[in-house]
Amino acid sequence: MTRSVAGTEAFWGHGDATGLDLGGLSASEERQVMLRLRSRHFEQWATAAARVGHCTNPIRVRGASTTFDASTGQPVRSYSTDSEPLGVLHLRCGNRRADVCPSCSRLYASDMFHLIRCGVAGGKGVPGRVADNPLVFATMTAPSFGPVHTAASASGRCHPRSKSPECAHGRRTACFELHDDADPRLGQPLCWECYDYATHVVWQWWAPELWRRFTIALRRAVARHLGIKPRDLNDVATVQYAKVAEYQLRGVVHFHALIRCDGPRSRDGFEEAPAPITSQVLAELVAAAAREVHFDAPPVLDENATRNLRFGRQLDSRPVRATQRLDDPERPLRPEQVAGYLAKYATKSATTSVDGGTNPHLERIKAVAEAVAAAVTPDEGCDQVPYELMSHWVHMLGFRGHFATKSRRYSVTLGALRRARHRAKKLLAQAEETGSSLHLAALEAELMADEEDTTTLVIGHWRFAGTGWQTAGDAALARAAAVRAREYDQWKAEQRRNRPEQRS
Repeated sequence: MTRSVAGTEAFWGHGDATGLDLGGLSASEERQVMLRLRSRHFEQWATAAARVGHCTNPIRVRGASTTFDASTGQPVRSYSTDSEPLGVLHLRCGNRRADVCPSCSRLYASDMFHLIRCGVAGGKGVPGRVADNPLVFATMTAPSFGPVHTAASASGRCHPRSKSPECAHGRRTACFELHDDADPRLGQPLCWECYDYATHVVWQWWAPELWRRFTIALRRAVARHLGIKPRDLNDVATVQYAKVAEYQLRGVVHFHALIRCDGPRSRDGFEEAPAPITSQVLAELVAAAAREVHFDAPPVLDENATRNLRFGRQLDSRPVRATQRLDDPERPLRPEQVAGYLAKYATKSATTSVDGGTNPHLERIKAVAEAVAAAVTPDEGCDQVPYELMSHWVHMLGFRGHFATKSRRYSVTLGALRRARHRAKKLLAQAEETGSSLHLAALEAELMADEEDTTTLVIGHWRFAGTGWQTAGDAALARAAAVRAREYDQWKAEQRRNRPEQRS
């Protein structure tokens, strides 16, 4: 159901009173939405929602702050939540997962896009010459823990096997169907009793360790290719990367990474790579290092069995050039495509539902992760056992790593981008007050500067007042507005792409 909602310009953010999609609401939520829209406080609520970008689950705080001139110690301005129409200050929840908060997830993806793009083509303080250094796009997957329904085979059919049509449990090991993307069977095991859930959870738990060992193996491989000792590598070359983790339908993560080879370590960290390391050579070294790494996981659950963990056979490592696409060497690649591909995966998460229903495979993974956590017994004289924190990561199917990481000198940091956005908002607000024009692109160096504002000092006292909106209807309204804002931004981006570039 789509309801036409005419709110304030602050609520819409772009002044367009097109209807919000509020389908799928319960009767109670519908009543709450209508009460909010008819409320005499809707203008204030809409303004508060717009300030946090229509965050679905904002943090509410109460308190006050005073800004002082650092040189004179005199107060410049003060703020108190008592002046807020709703009596509280709303802050973004900052969750990166799109299924939790579309608005904050979108902002996180935007920051990741710029972080990754700068390491490919320069910008935001990263010199453009970085685009000339060897660059590889790599994907590292988990091994098989048992056959699952898939649409990724060469023939398009799931598992067209002619031999061993049944497993030991009497279930067919062949499937000749063509699954579409909406088929809820995708990712589900052909036989859940044959599927090795224990190894699945153990591999997931130790996946960050495999990645750490891969980065070490790659640096050693680069040193061997250059004929030097690993300890001397930084004097000749450095390996930089940006990596994101994505959940596959079978509930296990795989890693996508942009890996770049720079020259010797320097102050800005973007020197020209040594001549023997080309993009093709780097791709081969990445593939060899990924196949080489392994880890003997400590035993759990089943008779003290030690598992030798490795990356799966589905390994992709290919050179990337600024004039080529990842999927078609004959077509041009824009840096935005590479950055967008990685940034969107940073906002995905494990999910327990398919088309609103229960996903039995993911539920079983959770159950095994809970069993692993329950089976942990601290050894005498040991301060920490390998799986004692598993209970904290059951909701992530046992994966405890960061979903987006980068080496120190790959590009800018998320912190620098967020500080720049905060500064840009202040400048825009000042320009709006004075009625002057402002070109942020010309101020990029100032916005990205490391120095903090030392002319003022802010002292505040804040108390946590809760999380979320007042009702489920308010949360639904904010979520729908966030989706509408995303659609509008996509429309604007499409308009910019379709019109010829205008130069002033």
